[in-house]
Amino acid sequence: MNPVSRQSSEPGSSGSFLSALIGDGTPLILLTALALAASGGFALFLSVTGAFLPHDIAFLRMQPEDLCRINECRIVHFMIHDRFSFGGVLIAISVLYAWLALFPLRQGEAWAWRLLALSGVIGFGSFLAYIGYGYLDSWHGTGTLLLLPIFVVGMALTRRKVTSWPVWGSMLSSTWRTTSWKSSEGIARLCLLGTGVGMIGAGAVISLVGVTCVFVPEDIRFIGLTAVQLDAINPRLIPLIAHDRAGFGGGLLTSGLLVLGIVWKARPVRSMWEAMLVAGLAGFGCAIGVHYPIGYVDWYHLAPGWGGLVLFVTGMWLARPFFMREES
Repeated sequence: MNPVSRQSSEPGSSGSFLSALIGDGTPLILLTALALAASGGFALFLSVTGAFLPHDIAFLRMQPEDLCRINECRIVHFMIHDRFSFGGVLIAISVLYAWLALFPLRQGEAWAWRLLALSGVIGFGSFLAYIGYGYLDSWHGTGTLLLLPIFVVGMALTRRKVTSWPVWGSMLSSTWRTTSWKSSEGIARLCLLGTGVGMIGAGAVISLVGVTCVFVPEDIRFIGLTAVQLDAINPRLIPLIAHDRAGFGGGLLTSGLLVLGIVWKARPVRSMWEAMLVAGLAGFGCAIGVHYPIGYVDWYHLAPGWGGLVLFVTGMWLARPFFMREES
């Protein structure tokens, strides 16, 4: 045999480098997840250090130290609490994206592709909320424009993996069959489904608040200043805070949709339980935990978060035997 012919017939010896790099599209979805995780980690880092991004400072025309001198630094602490929560949500989304790409989508399950598509529309679309509060975050916009094509191409390529496309109405039927909703397995599913529904509702409310009134009464009590007083300090301050609020709300809504869809459609396997656990710890841990160091401990404000955490932990605890059983 000709040596050249033998070499070209060997696996990996020919073909496009780009095609080999992006493969079936799964690496692009994983890259999207990695970028979201990195963004979430960066948001956590900025929150812990209390630093503002250069474009935030340029927009405000104030340094964070200047804001920190006002009313015991509560304005900055309030902004940190939104940004830290947003970082946790981004990490949670990244974990669930990675699981969807590596498991059900790799197996060609249509519901996983559709869930990724729906969450992408909501997640990337939430950037347009800036129209409601008037602050165009140039870094956020640039990151969105860079990441969106990667996600879209990944979705277009992974679509080929799905061999059967049932009607969209099939999304309403569950893959995980529960013998009785009164059983431990049924209660576990109800708790986890309730967690997803609660996250969707909370995310929608926070997004709506972000593009309208911006603050709820508990926020005003914590900051110690009214919206009028904040506007008098700096008329650009409220639009910046609204941007943080709407961003967190959009992320929370997206993660809630992912939780609801995964629990409703996915078969109970160990990898799913582990991914849900990591995502839940990141999301709930950041959203609730950040309140205590800054002193924002209003019970009415924290009650929904703690309620969601109790529901989530209860569901995960009760579901664990069923996930491990299906895996074995």
